[in-house]
Amino acid sequence: MPVKPAIGPATRLCMSLAARPGVFGSRFHNRLYELLGLDFVYKAFTTTDLPAAIGGVRALGVRGCAISMPFKEAVIALLDRVDGSAAAIESVNTIVNDDGRLTGYNTDYIAIAQLLERAGIDPATPFLLRGAGGMAKAVAAALRDRGLVSGRIIARDETKGRALAEAYGFGWAPTPQGLGAALLINATPLGMKGADEAVLAFPEAAIARAETVFDVVALPVETPLLRAAQQAGKACISGAEVAIIQALEQFVLYTGQRPAPEMVAEAARFARAG
Repeated sequence: MPVKPAIGPATRLCMSLAARPGVFGSRFHNRLYELLGLDFVYKAFTTTDLPAAIGGVRALGVRGCAISMPFKEAVIALLDRVDGSAAAIESVNTIVNDDGRLTGYNTDYIAIAQLLERAGIDPATPFLLRGAGGMAKAVAAALRDRGLVSGRIIARDETKGRALAEAYGFGWAPTPQGLGAALLINATPLGMKGADEAVLAFPEAAIARAETVFDVVALPVETPLLRAAQQAGKACISGAEVAIIQALEQFVLYTGQRPAPEMVAEAARFARAG
């Protein structure tokens, strides 16, 4: 295995910004740096001043920055360029810094599209998508691009919920109560480690009617929604799977290298053990 250089003046910094910083991204990226012998280091941060934080990314030469909830839309105005992957859904989860020029990308979309394809989701499948933020936009775009047309956006914020639904030709409802569909997708923080970790994103009645349940929350790996779906014998897609794919695509953008599959698997195992 190549020897990773000791941290020094030439070391390149990558980072993440999230309201609730986790350890997965830091452990995943840093493990790949070790496996490939790259002179990089990765650190998670939070902030209450997004413009100042992005100014720091630019001024300090931070090579890459992952963007998580709730900053994925607000960050766009602070960038120099937005790649097509992010411009189409007006949501950024990745920033690449090229000599002070910041470009926004969206690797969430790539991950979700791959997972829908792997799961063999039929375009005729009706769905409920809970959420109207940046991650929900990525999911909605991936569903549309796979050909799904029969679905509803579930969002308490009527303005945002209706706007997302209309943008992709879906319906809208304020809550999932009384509703059901073959595919359920949670793209909110409900069930995430922290304040909402015990909250079930969809009612048990909706889970019972579903065939596939997809929770984009990555931490914990087994959310209340996924636990309930597994107990009900439903096919499941986890946020942990999203996290691996989107983080790998970020790694490639930051370093210009695509690790071998066995290295990605090792980094994922290492990250989950943290």
